[in-house]
Amino acid sequence: MNEQQLFLAIGERIRSVRMQKNMNQQDLAARCNFEKSNMSRIEAGRTNLTVRSLDRIARALDVKIRDLVDVE
Repeated sequence: MNEQQLFLAIGERIRSVRMQKNMNQQDLAARCNFEKSNMSRIEAGRTNLTVRSLDRIARALDVKIRDLVDVE
C-alpha cells in the first residue's frame, strides 16, 4: 500500500465509523474543532493526518485511534 492509498483507506475508515455513529460530516468537524472542508479532505484521503488530528477524530467518534488506522 502506497502513501496515497493509506490516506484514502484511513479517510474511508473515518467516514465509515462516522456513518455508523449516525453523525454527519459537519457534526464531526465541529466536535473536532475543524472546518467542514478540512473534514471533507480528510475523509477523501487528500491530507496527511497528524497524530493530534487522529486523536481528536477518535475522541469525537468515541473509538480508539487504532480503530481508525487498522487498514489493510
